[in-house]
Amino acid sequence: MRRVHPIELESYRILRGLVDLSHMSPLSRAVAERVIHASADLEYAETLVLDETALEASLEALRGDAPVVTDVGMVAAGITARETLCLVADPRAKDLSERLSITRSAAGFRLAAEEVGPGALWVVGNAPTALFELLELEAAPALVVGLPVGFVGAAESKEALMESGLPAVVNYGRKGGSAVAAAALNAILYFEEVEGNGGGARGSRIGGAGRGE
Repeated sequence: MRRVHPIELESYRILRGLVDLSHMSPLSRAVAERVIHASADLEYAETLVLDETALEASLEALRGDAPVVTDVGMVAAGITARETLCLVADPRAKDLSERLSITRSAAGFRLAAEEVGPGALWVVGNAPTALFELLELEAAPALVVGLPVGFVGAAESKEALMESGLPAVVNYGRKGGSAVAAAALNAILYFEEVEGNGGGARGSRIGGAGRGE
């Protein structure tokens, strides 16, 4: 059981005083709160797109020891409760990226798809190219956390993820990053240890269709 530090408890108390997420379903609320907590950015309350049914399925997948794949080492380092697979620094990814003229993150995902098979959780916090690559693969993910950051391709890769119909945690716009992507996955891992997740309707969504940059 993870011990929650009093500072973290106080931080969540302040967060809940600034934004009301009580209308959300439990897992959706847990993910939204942890992303906001990791970033101190209340805008995520408006731009995250979450689906409770997909999150419930991903929780079951994690309970069944489904693999977790990350695009970069910073995301992997932030996921503290589960071993992850990150092949961005693998020599094979370097060779593949040079041969195909793709980024190492994209090459790492291509290699990982061959290793983990269907039903894995894929976490993208840095590289839009990795997310685009994943959408081209027949990976059959249990969940895609698609929260890359940046001015080139980040928003577009997220739009493509939403259009794909894959189960996902995603947001509109350029914001994202390794910390928030890891936070989203950690929220699911830690869900049963968190008290006061609240209630709400099944299938809550924050952010509506058609909202974007």
